[in-house]
Amino acid sequence: MAAEKETRAGSNWKLTLAYDGTDFYGWQVQPARVTIQGTLAEAIERVTGERVLPQGSGRTDAGVHARGQVASFWLEAAIPAENLQRALNRKLPESVRVLRAERVEAEFHARHSAKAKTYEYRIWRGEICPPWEARFAWALNWPLDVERMQEAARFVVGTHDFTSLAASDPDLITRRTVDDGKPGETANVRTIFESEWRQNGELLIYRVRGDGFLHHMVRNLVGTLVDVGRGAMNAEEIGQILEARSRGEAGPTAPARGLWLDGVEY
Repeated sequence: MAAEKETRAGSNWKLTLAYDGTDFYGWQVQPARVTIQGTLAEAIERVTGERVLPQGSGRTDAGVHARGQVASFWLEAAIPAENLQRALNRKLPESVRVLRAERVEAEFHARHSAKAKTYEYRIWRGEICPPWEARFAWALNWPLDVERMQEAARFVVGTHDFTSLAASDPDLITRRTVDDGKPGETANVRTIFESEWRQNGELLIYRVRGDGFLHHMVRNLVGTLVDVGRGAMNAEEIGQILEARSRGEAGPTAPARGLWLDGVEY
């Protein structure tokens, strides 16, 4: 990505972030609550003296983690990228890390410029979930037919209306807006490029990549796929659920702690 030329007006910045979302009320600033966006804004102000509101690639929910969240904001201060990264990590809590800081072109926006995102959902399948995994995975040792879950996961690949897997929020329906900020009559239509399960020791990991995701979409999808795995529905019913465009047709919402924003593509 070409770096923006220095001007007296300042520079547009892109940060790549990782965080443990357990103790935060999600990404977006909320009154009297500790959020990732608010914590990052405070750190930027302490380092540069400028009050900005960093824009994220998406609004992760309370308890959701990230390995590759992206934020963008404008700064008038002239500061080397390495110095900004180092200084922010000194001011931020250890649960939030700036992995990379870079100047970008003026038109770049963390959310609007995104072309694809990848999420991972982690399920701990062992009898006892160790403390070092408890904050980051859903402890679930029910008998599950992973092959059926894999078959069901393939039904969401392609372009679909994902209303059945979006959070049931009348305000969202009224305003026709969603997590990644795409308004209009096709607000709930998304394209999924990859959707698959893989086993890594005691961890069962669901990986999904798409051009955007609705509020609670991945967690609702995981809850539905787990219902397939435990025999509550057939894999073929996923297509029917999508066609119904009704949240009530899909499965439950999986816990936030198992979800990770893995990366964003531009």
